[in-house]
Amino acid sequence: MEHYDKIYLVVYGVISWTSAFLLIRKIFPKRSFDFCNRIVSTIHALFAVFLSSMSVQDWRCPVCPLASNSTPVQMRALSVSLAYLIYDLVCCLFDKNIKIDNSVHHLVSIVGVVAGLAYEKCGSEMMVTMWITEISSPFLHLREILKELGYKDTDINLAADVSFAVIFSIARMCVGPYLCYVTLSADNPILIKAMALGLQLVSAFWFFKIARMVKYKFIKRSASKTKSS
Repeated sequence: MEHYDKIYLVVYGVISWTSAFLLIRKIFPKRSFDFCNRIVSTIHALFAVFLSSMSVQDWRCPVCPLASNSTPVQMRALSVSLAYLIYDLVCCLFDKNIKIDNSVHHLVSIVGVVAGLAYEKCGSEMMVTMWITEISSPFLHLREILKELGYKDTDINLAADVSFAVIFSIARMCVGPYLCYVTLSADNPILIKAMALGLQLVSAFWFFKIARMVKYKFIKRSASKTKSS
């Protein structure tokens, strides 16, 4: 893919994600900035999982071929995701919802995707990375959307919490370490290796935070049932 084409796709993507956000804000004028952004993020997550699934060259070994040249489909998928990451980072700044761990995740992801687009290598590994990082995202956003809709501390909200925790744990802490290992072991550019390791460390940090969240939810629910009985 030509350098100009990649820049065009990213710029067009940023404009498209921003336009989607503005449209959703118009549809739901009484909802918060975060609510509307999470709907856009959910759409991106579903789109990213679809694009990464479509780019797999061999389902018997989704991460194969290792350290290979990226296909045009993979490059387009990376461009779409890079556009979303830039849009979402700017949204966090406008919403004044800046968290260190989330900012590090965005920066690591952006640098990693830019490196993938620049080197035009590691396409298979990056598509699997996109898949495992986005597969749990719809449940992450659903739990927050449900809270704003008035379903906080309900069974459906707990189900979203547990679904998110389970899917995140399997994807990031089971598949993730293996993907990080093969990326580091293969003949990939050092920058891509560094970003793979950085993303896995952020995932591990989030895993412990999520485990504490789920533990707190169940303790709170158990205490509530004890009081009501």
